[in-house]
Amino acid sequence: MEPATRLDQNHELSLRELPYIIRWRDDRCTRCGRCTAVCPVNAIEAAPHVHRRVFSEGSAPNPKAQREIVHVVRQVTDIDRYCTGCGACTLVCPNEAIEPEYNPRHKFLTYKNRGGVPFRRGGRRNDPNPSTVDQLKFTRISMLTDPALDAGRHEFRIRTLLGRNLPPEQLPLKACRGKMVVSKGDGFIPPVREIYPIRIGSMSIGALSPHMWEGLAMGVAYLNEVEGMPVVMCTGEGGIPPRLLKSRFARYFILQIASGYFGWDEIVHAIPEMTEDPAAIEIKYGQGAKPGDGGLLMAYKVLKLIAQIRGVPEFVDLASPPTHQTKYSIEEAVAKMIQSMSMAWGFRVPVYPKISGTKTAMAVLNNLARNTYAGALCIDGEDGGTGAAYNVSMDKMGHPIASNIRDCYLNLVAQGKQNELPLIAAGGMGKTGNLAANAAAMIMLGASAVDMGKHIMQAAAWCFGDEYNRCNLCNTGRCPRGITTQDPRLYRRLDPDKVAERVVEVFKAADVELRKIFAPLGRSTELPIGMSDALGVADREIAGRLQISHVV
Repeated sequence: MEPATRLDQNHELSLRELPYIIRWRDDRCTRCGRCTAVCPVNAIEAAPHVHRRVFSEGSAPNPKAQREIVHVVRQVTDIDRYCTGCGACTLVCPNEAIEPEYNPRHKFLTYKNRGGVPFRRGGRRNDPNPSTVDQLKFTRISMLTDPALDAGRHEFRIRTLLGRNLPPEQLPLKACRGKMVVSKGDGFIPPVREIYPIRIGSMSIGALSPHMWEGLAMGVAYLNEVEGMPVVMCTGEGGIPPRLLKSRFARYFILQIASGYFGWDEIVHAIPEMTEDPAAIEIKYGQGAKPGDGGLLMAYKVLKLIAQIRGVPEFVDLASPPTHQTKYSIEEAVAKMIQSMSMAWGFRVPVYPKISGTKTAMAVLNNLARNTYAGALCIDGEDGGTGAAYNVSMDKMGHPIASNIRDCYLNLVAQGKQNELPLIAAGGMGKTGNLAANAAAMIMLGASAVDMGKHIMQAAAWCFGDEYNRCNLCNTGRCPRGITTQDPRLYRRLDPDKVAERVVEVFKAADVELRKIFAPLGRSTELPIGMSDALGVADREIAGRLQISHVV
């Protein structure tokens, strides 16, 4: 191979343009090769380096030059093999000889668009600034004015309702011989589930590795059957393993149907054989990571197991349209989609839509509020996202979840339907680790429950990703932790039993913190939904926008 010319070198990048620069210490490195073997993007390589050494000998020496070849670990400057800062190399190095360092002055996005293809990544919005939800404080502390509870010794029942909760006067009930009975033909009683107010949001089997998905499922089953916490998990788009679908554990899962309808042939055919109804049906119209865009599962993730569950050929890109192709209005979606899904399960299962955080959320809410078959409304704010999306969608599109939920709740209050149609908030819950505080704040703003996705990946499976574009290889199938890959060489690094154990620990810890927050409010058996007088914030503009107290 001929040496590169000056013109060739002039079109190469320097390390200063990349988001992470690898710091390698020659004096500590033993050249074991572990770091280069484990790097998921091949950003480092073992390479020979010609070193020129000048030395002199004798009493009146003449300088002499000597060239010697040394072996080094070198970071490549190829934009397609850039270091993502995951730190897998640091994890396996026995001598702490290598570590990626964040480069705040990088110009990565300026160059990562070769071939006219915008930068696509996994993870979440790259915004290290605190979100609105993280700035909220709980300022109503009852001591002598109201009956506060002992969070450590008082018995709490932290539950919420998933499904339409009609007021008593609208229920078709009548007293008969001292008992309440349903009046046949007089009306419809919507199905309702009592669930824990923190849910595991939609992450599909296919997007997640088999070990990760299995670990989440085992953790959810343990929480329900051993700990007595009715935690539910949404399957995401892509179906569910048939054996699980026909088992008694199906009642802990929310089945999602999205615009690609992947896996729904298998689900529909399995309905006669199902021993338990699912917790709910979620119809996905939008998601926080990429509002107005459809989903995409890359071909290299569509292996045999995923292809069987989704009912598609192997190794093909699975793209979902940006909307359900047969539904062109809110009214049509409510009339067709929600009612048809309710009919499929004999009107025994709550059915509700999931939309992206947007200014149009109010229009969707007003239509759902008029339809008894609509069980809830889930809104995924701008900080949501665990899968693949274009960087411009993640960082520049969407609506903050706090103000979206607040507007919708106040709209329901104006209609006299607060708490009748549950609002579910998603997007950035637990972004900084404060899961219980974020959930409690959203509940006090009007949500009945919250969804989390990225938080459980970080807490239960030790995900490397963060808001500095670290790692975020979720969409490439090269996750160094084995969380979002279908490569058995990678997902075997993940122990599903340990994932399940951490899922249980996360929810039990959140439950303790929720009790600490609700106890001063005197709430032990019902959630403080819409109790905004308990909230305060130091930012005057946020206080005015959310109609809560301004405290400094």
